[in-house]
Amino acid sequence: MEERYTLVIEKANEILNEAAVDDKFKAYFEAAAKLILLIDEIKEKKEANFFDEAALEELEAFNKKLYEEIEPENYKSSFANPTFAVNTLGEEYGQMLCYVYASLRSGILNMFEGDLEVALIRCELVIEIYSLFEDEEGLTPENLKDIIYTFERDNSEIFMDVVLGSKLDPSKDRVAKIITESDLSDIRYLYKYGNHIGENEIKMAKFLNTLSDEKIDEIASLYTEGYRRGFVATGKDLSIKSNVQLMYVLGFERIVKAAIKRFADMGLKPVIGYADYQSTDMNKQYAFDHKQDAALFFDKAYMKRKLETVTAAYESRKEMASQMAGPARLEIFGEKPFEPESTPEAIKFTPEQQELTAQYQTEFTKIVRTYIKGEERSFTIISFPIPEFGDNFEEFFHETVKINSLDTEKYGKVQQVLIDALDKAEFVHITGRGNNKTDFTVAMHEMNDPSKETNFENCLADVNIPLGEVFTSPKLKGTNGLLHVSSVYLKGLNFKELEIEFEDGMIKDYRCQNFDSDEENKNYFKENVMFNHETLPIGEFAIGTNTTAYVIANKYDCIYKLPILIVEKMGPHFAVGDTCFSFQEDMETFNPDGKQIVARENEVSALRKTDISKAYFGCHTDVTIPYDELGDIVAITKDGDEIKIIEQGRFVLEGTELLNEALNEA
Repeated sequence: MEERYTLVIEKANEILNEAAVDDKFKAYFEAAAKLILLIDEIKEKKEANFFDEAALEELEAFNKKLYEEIEPENYKSSFANPTFAVNTLGEEYGQMLCYVYASLRSGILNMFEGDLEVALIRCELVIEIYSLFEDEEGLTPENLKDIIYTFERDNSEIFMDVVLGSKLDPSKDRVAKIITESDLSDIRYLYKYGNHIGENEIKMAKFLNTLSDEKIDEIASLYTEGYRRGFVATGKDLSIKSNVQLMYVLGFERIVKAAIKRFADMGLKPVIGYADYQSTDMNKQYAFDHKQDAALFFDKAYMKRKLETVTAAYESRKEMASQMAGPARLEIFGEKPFEPESTPEAIKFTPEQQELTAQYQTEFTKIVRTYIKGEERSFTIISFPIPEFGDNFEEFFHETVKINSLDTEKYGKVQQVLIDALDKAEFVHITGRGNNKTDFTVAMHEMNDPSKETNFENCLADVNIPLGEVFTSPKLKGTNGLLHVSSVYLKGLNFKELEIEFEDGMIKDYRCQNFDSDEENKNYFKENVMFNHETLPIGEFAIGTNTTAYVIANKYDCIYKLPILIVEKMGPHFAVGDTCFSFQEDMETFNPDGKQIVARENEVSALRKTDISKAYFGCHTDVTIPYDELGDIVAITKDGDEIKIIEQGRFVLEGTELLNEALNEA
């Protein structure tokens, strides 16, 4: 490998000094050669302990050098930009060379992680393609595409082995050591990761350094206790597990360090893999432009090969996988809203490839569930604002801690009142008010013994923090109507005037108003919410009860900045995709009152008993109607009696007065 590496660096220098290709492509290969040498500079600096010993100014300068070309102001003239690449290099080769350049940029993090082989093969791909362009005789778009296809297919085992190893093996502890062994009061530690370090990461780390150890531990306990309670609530034995997957954003290390100590008391070691630690995105358009790059090589043969490598990687680590307790996610919010620009030059999946990627995701999920058993794992998710939130970030951070710390016992009793009423329903009817056109009827499951059974889960502060919802998996047959919301952020993307029509619980039609053409709007929703499936079932109906969060969000005029984790607790919401109990339908789960939750599947997930490939979709996306757009929620019994839960955005059911207190004070 060292010999190969030396040859690559020599060739990169040769290209930089005198690229022997057509003038049209010289600038591209010179830029790629510079990037190879920049990746090599990371290796040299690591060997010289630069990231441990350099002054803050030197670290900042090198980090900028790594990422400046994809900063928004520079991205327009970068070969990582599909528009620039196609306009400069031509339609025949521009898209493919842009993909290769973006792949090479991934070598930056590979080198920081110490995965020399992965960084090397990315560099070798560039050299191989350079030779093709240098020769010219064999240069055709088909030959270039063949090289890319072979690269992805032949190296899929290496890529999967590295990524999965980092997510399962606690001995791969580079990132954990950054957290536990660094002096976190010295923000130079941030530059050890290799990610882009911007104002959010720096200001977040500095802000947390102003908080006392006691306050940090209090915040960490919200996170870790929620994780522990998730196992207790579902009757799962945490003591048989030894590893926890930590997922967080840079700048939060003091909280994560305190969480690691608390998890250690539970007998859990941290595992932090590729993509589990992230910095805030400096250029979301870059990620958006490249999200379908796999269209260059994704076909049935590649999918088969990829699934084989996933299985082999898990099989070789099945003991580690069996010890994984599940993910503990610390998420962030407050970034400026991102509305992507449509990039015609970006690579796009064909309809056939869309079907294949959906099939791949389903099969991938099945493999993961085979080795990390759903009946033994749990998770938790908590979210906090970042400095980009605004000038009142610090104040809102403490407000978020308040939202995440609401009294579980008090809210649990109120939510039980809601559940008792909803359990009498055959249907629940939801309407909007004002300009909101929602008119939706959701069908409930029948219960054999209502004295011992319930349709709704009483969701408190465990797996999804903050507390504040009651939810169920509805019947599909009889679930019909229109869901409408004026503006909503799903997976970080804004959807304007989103409308989804359901017929017998399945999506019949959908539309939004983000782009000029109906086709673009439909593709936007299909790619980012339906994940290229032709239709999806309704997987969840819930009523959010966290009116405190809703009022605080309105006070700061920041609902559009909040994550779905909080927004879903701020009104009724509906998930499209799998149910909340996917792959765990046959486990017995109980509410705090002792009643068994029986609405655990729908007509689609029930297909797991005959054809599991048709039962799951590998996605679950919540769409929330905020209280100010909400009209009524009415439970309709078999006898046709109506039980009003909410009227014109206010809770009217006796025993739920607490939920109006925050609304009335607003």
